[in-house]
Amino acid sequence: MTTVEETARRRRRGSRRAKNPNGEMPLREHLAELRNRIVKSLLAVALGAVGGFFLYQPLMAALTRPVKEAADAGALAAVSFTTIASPFDMMLKVALFIGVVVSSPIWLYQAWAFVAPGLKRTEKKYAVAFLAAAVPLFLLGVALGWLVMPQAVLFFIGFTPDGFANFPDAQTYIDFLLRLFLAFGVAMLLPVVLVGLNMLGVLPAATILKHWRITVFVIALIAALAAPGGDAITMFYLAAPLFLLFGLAILLCWVNDRRRARTAAKHAVDLEAEIAAGPRPLNEI
Repeated sequence: MTTVEETARRRRRGSRRAKNPNGEMPLREHLAELRNRIVKSLLAVALGAVGGFFLYQPLMAALTRPVKEAADAGALAAVSFTTIASPFDMMLKVALFIGVVVSSPIWLYQAWAFVAPGLKRTEKKYAVAFLAAAVPLFLLGVALGWLVMPQAVLFFIGFTPDGFANFPDAQTYIDFLLRLFLAFGVAMLLPVVLVGLNMLGVLPAATILKHWRITVFVIALIAALAAPGGDAITMFYLAAPLFLLFGLAILLCWVNDRRRARTAAKHAVDLEAEIAAGPRPLNEI
């Protein structure tokens, strides 16, 4: 493309933005934008899944290590496949999970980029902050799930009665672990959602504090759901950081509400002063 053509293209783009400063677009273009964002997200997940195939063997060895440790300690335990095609299905599932985790910064960004044109400048700033906090917290939640995983597996195997064997199906076993990781990752995002709603003026800090008992109950419920059977260690690993994050989220919401109240009071004072000053002469307008 020549310099003249590039200059003309930029001018046309600038004219479109001038005519449409709010970033509005017809429904057809809106759907096309959504399709492009989804395609990019799926491509990122697919590329991550390709890398997941290379990590499949070491990852499976790490996931089944607790069962092997229980077997070395004298328990009759092993992860088994019930059909011939199960190992291949398992490889696809694990690789896809790795792709979702590895590509999380990309598909989270695509979700933000789709919503951003309809946001105001301050709302875009909040969206960027949400994205910057959501990605590491989601990965931190997955890491906590990984930390909890050996204790959770050994906890359940310990309930096997004497004289009985515990040979869990690989599909069921891996599904349980993947749900555990995702539960931890999603749970770590909840405080960020609270702060985001507060920044948009939907959820004041006073409302969160007023219903603190519900917050405590929800955290305990999430921790219990992430620890089937009531494993106390798993519940503690998830509940403790969640309580800290929710406390930090409430603090941030309170600070933001105070800032918003000061700004509103200042605008009210300025408005009263302007009204008291009376109308300005036409030559000053």
